Amino acid sequence: NDIIPMIEKNYRVIADPEHRAYSGLSMGGMQAREITLANPGKFAYVGSFSSGAWSVDQVKNSEGFAQKTKLLFMSGGGKENMGCVEAAKNIKEQLGIKASGMNAHYYVSPETAHEWQTWRRSLYQFAQLIFK
Repeated sequence: NDIIPMIEKNYRVIADPEHRAYSGLSMGGMQAREITLANPGKFAYVGSFSSGAWSVDQVKNSEGFAQKTKLLFMSGGGKENMGCVEAAKNIKEQLGIKASGMNAHYYVSPETAHEWQTWRRSLYQFAQLIFK
């Protein structure tokens, strides 16, 4: 209610959910998860880097999230012990992505942990998917 109107007022943007993304890393990725699940339809693209596990139930219980989200991108470092990458795989498999129409991707940054290199690589992968 505060940030989106401020951005739309001060920056040249297309002011609709189809052109809006929300992403974060580590704790910011957890915030991205909680905010986008609580507000399905406000953001077409969601990126969550090294943010711990998303659960299938969270996605299913957020009415409209799977249908309104064009891309759910989850990532983590190959050396992380947070379960975020395994959870991403589970979400993609358990939601029946083809049936639900949800576009979910996960990325594992090779040989990195909870660190900048993981997030730089994750952003690079995420940006390629949203700026097509």
